[in-house]
Amino acid sequence: MSPLKLPTWRTVDTETNEIFHNTLVDARPRHAEFNKSGNRLWVSSEIGGTVKVLDTSNQEELATINFAIKGIHKDRVQPVGVKLTDDGKYAFVALGPANHIAVVDQKTYEVLEYLLVGRRVWHLALNNDQSQLLTTNGVSSDVSVVDVEKMKVIKTIKVGRYPWGAVIFNQ
Repeated sequence: MSPLKLPTWRTVDTETNEIFHNTLVDARPRHAEFNKSGNRLWVSSEIGGTVKVLDTSNQEELATINFAIKGIHKDRVQPVGVKLTDDGKYAFVALGPANHIAVVDQKTYEVLEYLLVGRRVWHLALNNDQSQLLTTNGVSSDVSVVDVEKMKVIKTIKVGRYPWGAVIFNQ
């Protein structure tokens, strides 16, 4: 009989190439994102429906963030991508088939609001000055552009089949 496998975030020492800590997270971890200073790690769990925030100095869990969108069954709320603003103010979480992103306060871990975007939002990218957030919406085959200051979707751009991720670069 095989041992029970629990969803775990593993921390590896890059000098020894050894695992030095295991942190339990919820079912199907999908993405990990460090804050700008590197002292916090946000880990999304798609099937678990949560995001865990870890202290990187001791790998302790600081918060478990749950999501509840009025009118949407909890099974459709599946966190995937996470994007953090450099100023430490907001965390944006793509909620998959819930077709929303969550706006979370990086300091209190409170969900501030939900923004409706395209169908099956997977990943996120901030432009260089972090005034706009792009969401990749796989099933609707588009990208939503969010004005970060106004917390409002300002444009939807058709991009072709199943966009999964976005990268913004300087030109």
